[in-house]
Amino acid sequence: MSYSSLKLPIFLILSSLLHAALGENIICENLPTNMCAFSISASGKRCLLETANVAGEYTCRTSAVDVEGIVNHVESDECVAACGVDRKTVGISSDSLMEAGFAAKICSPACLDYCPNILDLYFNLAAGEGTKIKFPY
Repeated sequence: MSYSSLKLPIFLILSSLLHAALGENIICENLPTNMCAFSISASGKRCLLETANVAGEYTCRTSAVDVEGIVNHVESDECVAACGVDRKTVGISSDSLMEAGFAAKICSPACLDYCPNILDLYFNLAAGEGTKIKFPY
């Protein structure tokens, strides 16, 4: 295994250890908007980016959606890029699963192997909307 293939897993492990070591509890409302989407609070709830006003400013809030097995997590920039998602997304829907190239990115080894939070989000979103998408995990 090459060093470059180890960078993402090492980053994810170190990031998790850093959050634990610092005793940080993620509160969605305290996150900067550029870190909100694809984050999970200390209580295990997804963080949600919303438009705050007509001026186009954004706010981060805690959703009602529980995530099993993941808490205090801010998705890495590497996972966001590997899975082809955008942190500026407001109101995530399964429509993106139908876009050309999106399925290839979300099913890529870099996303499938290292980004369970993003996969969980889109899998559950697709299932909840009745979309017939199967992820190979």
